Amino acid sequence: MSDSLKSQTPLRIRFEKNVAQPTGLLIEKFKIAKERVKPKFQIKQLDKHVWISIGDENQKYYSPHLHLEFEETENKNTHIRGLFGPESGLWTMFMFLHFAVAGIFIMFLAFAYSNWAMGHTFTFDIAVMSLMIFAWFALYFFARLNRHRGLPQAREIESLMEEIISS
Repeated sequence: MSDSLKSQTPLRIRFEKNVAQPTGLLIEKFKIAKERVKPKFQIKQLDKHVWISIGDENQKYYSPHLHLEFEETENKNTHIRGLFGPESGLWTMFMFLHFAVAGIFIMFLAFAYSNWAMGHTFTFDIAVMSLMIFAWFALYFFARLNRHRGLPQAREIESLMEEIISS
């Protein structure tokens, strides 16, 4: 899985893993580890979901968190689905900015078409649309940079997860 942290293109890395242990036992292991790993890590658990994040003392705005979903298989083993991603507040802001950029682009596209259809100049509209394309690329590269900055912490979280599962 470590190779997947670096090689995958998505900004939110997903993985799946099969473990030869019952779901209840795995969830109990994470509950027990919760106090042991404080303050370096935070573990939250709800039903068959576990969230692991960096503790407050080492947390940066780009710090990743890991969401694990446990699914019991037919032979009483566990299928784990994992998702590395930014904290929800940063992700929400990031998505809001993407929608704002897209909305402004579409709005000025309509303005440019209207001005073109009426025979007026539409240079300003094209300039704003170009600026929105630049903003979209800037957001993408900013997200990639933050993902790269968070990789060492993602590896720490991954190691903690592996340690808890194998204990």
